[in-house]
Amino acid sequence: MRRRDFVLTGVAGLVGLPSARANAQGRQLVASPGLQLYTLRTLAQKNLAGTLAAAAKAGYREIEFAGYHGHPSSVVRRMLDDNGLVSPSAHISMDQLGPIFEVAIEDALTLGQKYLTCSWIDAKYRTADGYKSVAAMFNDAGLMARGDKVHFAFHNNAYEFARLAGGECGMDILIRECPAENLAIEADVFWMRTAGQNPLDWFARYPGRFHMLHLKDMGPPPRKAMVDVGAGTINWKRLLTAAKKAGAIHFFVEHDEPADPMASIRNSHKYLRTLRA
Repeated sequence: MRRRDFVLTGVAGLVGLPSARANAQGRQLVASPGLQLYTLRTLAQKNLAGTLAAAAKAGYREIEFAGYHGHPSSVVRRMLDDNGLVSPSAHISMDQLGPIFEVAIEDALTLGQKYLTCSWIDAKYRTADGYKSVAAMFNDAGLMARGDKVHFAFHNNAYEFARLAGGECGMDILIRECPAENLAIEADVFWMRTAGQNPLDWFARYPGRFHMLHLKDMGPPPRKAMVDVGAGTINWKRLLTAAKKAGAIHFFVEHDEPADPMASIRNSHKYLRTLRA
């Protein structure tokens, strides 16, 4: 073997080592963790462009919005592009449903979003009949969104799991009354656990319905405080593996009240990078 060939062969072997190690360790369980920008809302209100740049620097590539802080969607799209970011989803309120829902759809198309996610159900609707009324609104929104290749979704809190007259809960009613093509679910696993629910049971009961997850961890009892991902009691490897098998596609880190928002998103991202399938 000529010296040049020997050197090239040796270099090729060295180049292959990291890949071999990665394969031995397994694939990263969440290849591209996303961020729900509500976590950084106090920063985003002051400087949205700078906040998106900071999120990108922290390693995030997917952003889920909870409002655009006064910026038109065309300007927000440039901010995303400038930082190599994409936005698969945005949170909207019930007030944005009905005829004005078209505005949210137009923004979603400008931003390349595939999901518009209602994040809250008003207290007056939290009865069996009320949830059926909400389901009718969600079906209308789902039909409108489908026409533009956008999926309508709902993000759970804890109250949807309270038992109602007849033994059902609000989440059961919404999933039953809304066909999959009209309504996807974004599972907030912290609020599921707060309501005494096991997310794995729901993934098994309704496979294919949970397209997205909110990742936030739960501290030990009795307080069970919200903490950064990896700093609490949730078995993330088991949960994320089950969620992906059930059809989950996007995974957004969120912390509702972080003491240090930037430190929080960095801590969660660092932990998720350690999880291997």
